[in-house]
Amino acid sequence: MTTHFSLEEFLHSDTADSIGSNNYPTWSEVKNLEGLAEVMEKVRTILQNNSITINSGFRCLEVNQAVGGATNSAHLYALACDFVCPGFGTPYDVCKALEPHVKELELDQLIWEYGDWVHLGLTSGPPRYQCLTINNAGTFNGFG
Repeated sequence: MTTHFSLEEFLHSDTADSIGSNNYPTWSEVKNLEGLAEVMEKVRTILQNNSITINSGFRCLEVNQAVGGATNSAHLYALACDFVCPGFGTPYDVCKALEPHVKELELDQLIWEYGDWVHLGLTSGPPRYQCLTINNAGTFNGFG
């Protein structure tokens, strides 16, 4: 799809494998993934060209339900991915580095999730430019 990101990275799901789900996108969802991959190339540049590992990209409804994803998750529309970039730093470090670029990247959501990964979400409508932290205590604005 792009220099550093393949379609397979955005489709792979251990959960899909474990439940025997066909986690394949429609053609329009593949087009969304192409746009997401382009944004992730820009993210990689901001993160000093360090390698990024996609933990979760597109999720069909069955996979999204199996992982406990939100019913309106951008993953369902191939507009989100969860990732880490260990060569750059912790997920917190990644969020702090990306925060000044949220509008430039046209991100709907940038979320530091459970201290373990970064969620980057796009939207087909106007972006909300949200920077959030989600942990066991709830959802909070910013990366405090």
